[in-house]
Amino acid sequence: MAIKVIAQRRVLKIGKNPGVKKFVIRPDLYIPVQEKKVFSEASTHSGINAGVIKAAWDAAGEVIRTWATEGHSVPLPGLGTMRFSVRSKAVEDMEDVKTSLITTRRIVFTPSVDVKDELKNTSIQITCLDEEGNVLKRVTSSDDGEIEDTEQENGTTDSTDNTDSGSGSNNGGNSSGSGSITTGVAAPTIGGEGAFTTSTQVTMSGPDGAEIRYTSDGSTPTASSTLYTEPITVSSSVTLKAIAIKDGQSSEVTTKQFVKSDGGADDPSGFEGA
Repeated sequence: MAIKVIAQRRVLKIGKNPGVKKFVIRPDLYIPVQEKKVFSEASTHSGINAGVIKAAWDAAGEVIRTWATEGHSVPLPGLGTMRFSVRSKAVEDMEDVKTSLITTRRIVFTPSVDVKDELKNTSIQITCLDEEGNVLKRVTSSDDGEIEDTEQENGTTDSTDNTDSGSGSNNGGNSSGSGSITTGVAAPTIGGEGAFTTSTQVTMSGPDGAEIRYTSDGSTPTASSTLYTEPITVSSSVTLKAIAIKDGQSSEVTTKQFVKSDGGADDPSGFEGA
């Protein structure tokens, strides 16, 4: 078993040297597994009828949703825990506390140690492609298997006064090494003219002390994506996605499209991805 990723050679459209060819790594597309197959495989492994497993799972799912709605951190057997949470703005005056301060409702999944170990011990298979998608070679990674752990501290407020609030452990504290998918880090902003004729300067900014990572190939940025250090000159249509990372936590993704046109009245408004 291996995590499959693609490294495809393409012409970079932004950065210090636009036009240079580099291999850009992105996750391979996964084929969704049908629910019926999951229960069938579980039946094979356990010897329990697939219909019985599905009925039990549906009943457990109902209980999990109910308890999560009531503010509990609920175990997902064999996987981890789930809780509901919110992202909100902080205010000084109690009179200003109102529901409009809540900006996002969130689902927080905390993987179990077993799930983390499974990921850590799974190799990564990289398939190298040329510009046309032809396979050049395949390699299997020998990295150290480090797992990114975006531990969330409940109630931590970032520089923009955004607070993530939600149920934690039964004693009101945090789970150590939670691997939470939510953070209290504000998303970065991407500046620059969205529509241009020759080129445009793109700037990115985020919370104090945070680093900004971005992509230009349509993929979701991660901690290993390109680091933003200075304004970028964009001379072709492209979609940029960026995240802010601070204290091991990652923000939501900010996306902005940049469209090059010839300035004519009949110029199309579509864009070409990077």
